[in-house]
Amino acid sequence: MSYFSVRQVSKSYDTRLALSDFSLELEKGSFLSIVGASGSGKSTLLRIMAGLEVQDAGEVFLDGEMILNPKHKLVSGYDEIKLIHQDYHLFPNSTVEENIARPLLQYDKKYAKQRVEELLGLLGLKEFRNRYPRQLSGGQQQKVAIAKALSVEPELLLLDEPFSSLDTIQTHQLISELKSLFEELGTTVVFVTHDLDDALRLTDNLLILQKGKTVQVGNSKELCEKPKSRYVARLFSPINLIPDRFNSYLRPSDVKLRSKGTLMGHVLDSRYLVHYNSLQIRLKNGGEIWEVDDPLRKYKIGDRVYLTWDEEKVMLL
Repeated sequence: MSYFSVRQVSKSYDTRLALSDFSLELEKGSFLSIVGASGSGKSTLLRIMAGLEVQDAGEVFLDGEMILNPKHKLVSGYDEIKLIHQDYHLFPNSTVEENIARPLLQYDKKYAKQRVEELLGLLGLKEFRNRYPRQLSGGQQQKVAIAKALSVEPELLLLDEPFSSLDTIQTHQLISELKSLFEELGTTVVFVTHDLDDALRLTDNLLILQKGKTVQVGNSKELCEKPKSRYVARLFSPINLIPDRFNSYLRPSDVKLRSKGTLMGHVLDSRYLVHYNSLQIRLKNGGEIWEVDDPLRKYKIGDRVYLTWDEEKVMLL
């Protein structure tokens, strides 16, 4: 039996289906990123996993113990499972140190003090221990929220879009720090997000959720090179439909720009990105617009271009 299991869980709100027959197995200490658009059921799933939401059907188990929902448990939730939101849920009139210590009020005082000191050190918060949340950056506040959740040494940490209110630089820095921290602590982590880049920075173990159902599970290479649907394919990049071919698509990076080729078109737009120019090309045959990478930054708006590709790169979706 897996360490953590979600078995055939379903949930609806009135007529809206949030989750449909969803199952998941996790080993202890594993990382999983669940990626899906808004409304795909990610937050509902985490609340059910934490024992905070009543599911319509299905069961959840942690280390062989069934997780009871509010319908069957007077005080919902478990110390063993902690849910972190994008809203930090910190006490505004308590210091960083006091916020982290709050879940430990009923614990042995010596242990509580030692645990708070450990977390302040692990998350680089010692110099901020006497500050209030309003005196911290968004990234620092999120670190305090995570330290607060980790104070009781949970076995499973659930992260619900925790970086969505942070800027790109803060997000990348925080994810890098947290990845090292979770590996050191051996905590089992489930991270849900709509941002594939954020998911991949934390772990290469991915589950793609669409309309409450698992559509594909695997690592980034598997999902990028062999997506099972257009939805999964588009999470990694735009895709171009090959004219006059049934459900045949190419990624912008797999299209080659040549002086002669299979298709001819004209450059409508060119955008300078870090590693290449991103071109919009209107095809002469049918007028479709393709997105194509130009790593040599060779082509300008108005240029005629010819497009070709390797057949092994074509995705049938």
